[in-house]
Amino acid sequence: MTPASVGFQCPDDVRAGNAGVRRVRPVPRWTAARRRFGPVTTTLVAVNVVVFLITAVSAVSAGESALENWRSPVFQEFSQVPVLVDVFGQDWRLITGAFLHIGITHLLLNMLSLLVFGPELEARLGWWRYLAVYLVSALGGSVAIQLFGEPGRPVAGASAALYGLLGALGVLMLVARQDLRGLLTLLAINVVISFLPGVSLLGHIGGFVAGVLATGLLVLGRRRTGLQAAGLVLLAAVLVTLALAVPVPVVVLGL
Repeated sequence: MTPASVGFQCPDDVRAGNAGVRRVRPVPRWTAARRRFGPVTTTLVAVNVVVFLITAVSAVSAGESALENWRSPVFQEFSQVPVLVDVFGQDWRLITGAFLHIGITHLLLNMLSLLVFGPELEARLGWWRYLAVYLVSALGGSVAIQLFGEPGRPVAGASAALYGLLGALGVLMLVARQDLRGLLTLLAINVVISFLPGVSLLGHIGGFVAGVLATGLLVLGRRRTGLQAAGLVLLAAVLVTLALAVPVPVVVLGL
């Protein structure tokens, strides 16, 4: 007999009862993370981490330290350099630079910020709108750097996209008539940080403006998926046109 909370039970009865009970299956950590932070946010983090590892390995293969990944051939090939985009037609740098990071600290800070703000926006906007805002914001930062940045200076990082997410969150909170003081304080702190040496203020401003515009289009086209998609595509096309149509030396020299 099998001891029970009250008396004893027959082993055959216990086995028969357990046969009808569904067992709880453990959830893999990756699946749990995707459920907690959102599939798009966790995927973006994973992509950025993988790209960083690729640049670190590339740096080692080139005889450099893995921690100095910005010296790797992969980093040099895909970071945004305005003159290479404008003169040599390497247009891919406008978006690939947003997935590169200069050192492990740069990567960790940006990915932590993405995990803080990303899930909230992904839940509010839905996965494809959230991803579109992220990419358009990254493109907006690249356009600002392309138009007003130093022609030969490499720029990389997801900061422009993150500032775009801040702008998007601000638009949604404004529409919902929520208190913006906390967000404005955080934004002010980040703007001050943007003036530190080595930080791209232009990229941050461009990403923020693009994020606000993209989310504004989503709000205006509410409940009209086709209109929202068309608006985002048009905005992206305008940004790319601005980046590629205006020669870098003309803007930089003010001619």
